[in-house]
Amino acid sequence: MGRKWNNIKEKKAQKDKDTSRVNAKFGREIYVAAKKGEPNPESNQALKAVLDRAKTYSVPKHIIDKAIDKAKGSDDEAFDELRYEGFGPEGTMIIVDALTNNVNRTASDVRAAFGKNGGNMGVSGAVSYMFDAKSVFVFTGFDPEDTMMELMEKDVDVEDVTEENGFTVVYGTPQAFHEIKEALDEMGVEDYEVAEQTMIAQNEVSLEEETQEQFEKLIEALDDLEDVSNIYHNVNLGE
Repeated sequence: MGRKWNNIKEKKAQKDKDTSRVNAKFGREIYVAAKKGEPNPESNQALKAVLDRAKTYSVPKHIIDKAIDKAKGSDDEAFDELRYEGFGPEGTMIIVDALTNNVNRTASDVRAAFGKNGGNMGVSGAVSYMFDAKSVFVFTGFDPEDTMMELMEKDVDVEDVTEENGFTVVYGTPQAFHEIKEALDEMGVEDYEVAEQTMIAQNEVSLEEETQEQFEKLIEALDDLEDVSNIYHNVNLGE
């Protein structure tokens, strides 16, 4: 596949700047996932996926337990899962996923973040056709070719295994996330830099320094919004 995962790494670094905000967002995601089915990751695949991702962000156990306990209780706080699409400086493409209990507030906040930082909201489908939904796993200590061979021997539905920036990177479909994760766990992979269902741009673009600074301010403004859970874009932000 040959696509770099720098944008995922950049997103992690951005979130890691504010641990309390990261934990709050994951608490919400865990609660919503737990409410979708049984509040048990062994029987709730959506919850298991969120917990796998939370581990890569070092979300504390008490945050996870609190969110799951809340889901087990009588609290029926309703959240909508929303996706916004838009454009940044020089026509760059951005997808914003949100979990919200107030759709009007979130739409207004996302639109304002775009408008104040050189971007503008688009209609549904405006940019998502230029992205592919993927499962991505990034880790070290395993040879990419050997990893691919072992996954193939296990008959795991994996699309590609590459070496990128010293890391082994496994790509698959979103539907194969749990199958791939379980196989990698069995192979002895323990510390994942990335274990996510994500959106990867089909073509990345590079920006001049001044434009990139403006673009990064837009991404930061969107990520600062309480309701925003994930941001995907097509800008190569470098090493």
